[in-house]
Amino acid sequence: MTLSALQRRIEALYGAKDAARGDAATFLWLAAEFGELAEALRSGTDEELALEMADVLAWLATLANLRGIDLGAAVSRKYGAGCPGCGSEPCRCDPAEKP
Repeated sequence: MTLSALQRRIEALYGAKDAARGDAATFLWLAAEFGELAEALRSGTDEELALEMADVLAWLATLANLRGIDLGAAVSRKYGAGCPGCGSEPCRCDPAEKP
């Protein structure tokens, strides 16, 4: 499934609920999912980890939908030409620094 397809699927499933909730409350749900992902990383099974990753991605897609952001286009703009820091592929940035 592409990011664009994910966004369309989330919109079809939850669009009205998401709009009523708004972006601030949606961000709080996304933050809560990061906590669940952290728990799965620490002590979950591979299946639990995969499902928590899916939840984080779904809530991020929800937030993008609410703000009118095409995630696929955004990722392509930022990472499509190589590392956004050094421009190389693979990245040659200092490992101690972001990205």
